[in-house]
Amino acid sequence: METNNSKVLLIYTGGTIGMIKDYQTGALRAFEFDNLYKRIPELSHLDCQISVHSFEKVIDSSDMNPRHWVAIAEVIEKEYTNYDGFVVLHGSDTMSYSASALSFMLEGLSKPVIFTGSQLPIGDLRTDAKENLITSIQLAALKEEGQSVIREVGLYFEYKLYRGNRTTKVNAERFQAFTSPNYPLLVESGVHLKVMKENLFKPKPHTILKVWKEFEQKVAILKMFPGITPQLLNAFFSIEGLKGVVLETYGSGNAPTDEWFLECLRKAIGKGIHIVNVTQCSGGSVIMGKYAASEALKTMGIIDGKDITTESAITKMMILLKKNISPNLFKIKFEESIVGEV
Repeated sequence: METNNSKVLLIYTGGTIGMIKDYQTGALRAFEFDNLYKRIPELSHLDCQISVHSFEKVIDSSDMNPRHWVAIAEVIEKEYTNYDGFVVLHGSDTMSYSASALSFMLEGLSKPVIFTGSQLPIGDLRTDAKENLITSIQLAALKEEGQSVIREVGLYFEYKLYRGNRTTKVNAERFQAFTSPNYPLLVESGVHLKVMKENLFKPKPHTILKVWKEFEQKVAILKMFPGITPQLLNAFFSIEGLKGVVLETYGSGNAPTDEWFLECLRKAIGKGIHIVNVTQCSGGSVIMGKYAASEALKTMGIIDGKDITTESAITKMMILLKKNISPNLFKIKFEESIVGEV
C-alpha cells in the first residue's frame, strides 16, 4: 500500500485541532493551515499532495447543524474528481453526528472521507492533534493498485480508524474519546498501519457520487427513564409538526408495559409520527419481542433500530423523512443497512 501521487484535500471546519497556543500570552489563536508543511514538516514524508480548504467562519462543533453538513458535502462534491481523498477537521463534540450524516449524504461514495480532530490544540506540548492529522492524511491517501483502500466515511482518533456512522463520543478528557461499540475497527495505527480489509465497506463498482442535501428537522430524541409521566409523554408527542422520534429504550429495546404508555405511542403512530427503537446501552442491539416489555412495541409497528447508534439513527431519520416514501417503505429502509450503519 502506498500514498505516492495521491492528492488529499483537508477541509477545516473548526474545532480544537485548528487552534494553536501563543506561549507568550497563553491565548489560543487559529492555526494557519496555509503554512501546514512549515508547522508540521513530518507531512513532507507522506509523498502526497495536500491542499487546504478552510471555512471562512469556523464552527464550534456545538453549533454544528444540517446547513453545515451540506457545506462540507458541497466542498467534497465540487472537488471530488480532483482529489483521491478528503480529511475533515472537526470539533469532537458532534463529530459522530456529522460523520453519520455525511455517510448517508454522499451516495455512491468510493473515496475516503476521514473525520478527525483533537482533544488538545495543535501547538500544545502534549497534543494529540499532530498524530491524528498525519495519520488521517495518510489514510485518505492510501492506495492499492491505484485504487483507494478506504471507500467510506471514517472517523480517526487516537490510533484507530472507525466507521464514522458507528461511532459515539464517550470521553471528554481522554485522548481515546471515541468508541465503536457494535462494529470492529477498520484500521489500527501502530508501528505499521494494520488495515482490517474484511471490515471495510465495499461500495458497488463504478458508482457516481450524488449528494443528498435535504433534512427534516422536526425530529427528536426521547430517552426513557423510570418515573416518566403521562403528562410529559403526551406533551412531547403533541409538539406541533413532529415527524419522527428516536426512542432510547432500556436494554435490548424494552420499555414500560403500562397501558397509558403504550396508548400514547399508538396515538403518536396514528398521527403519522415515525418512532425508532434504539437501546440507550453503549453497546448491544435492540431485539424487539425478546421480552414481554418490547413485544407490544413490535406489535404496534415501532421501527427496529437494531444495533444503530443514536447519532446515526437521528441523521438517517432526518434524511429518510425527506425522501417522501410511504410509512411502510420508511420502516423497511430504516431497518436495512444503507452504508454499513446497521
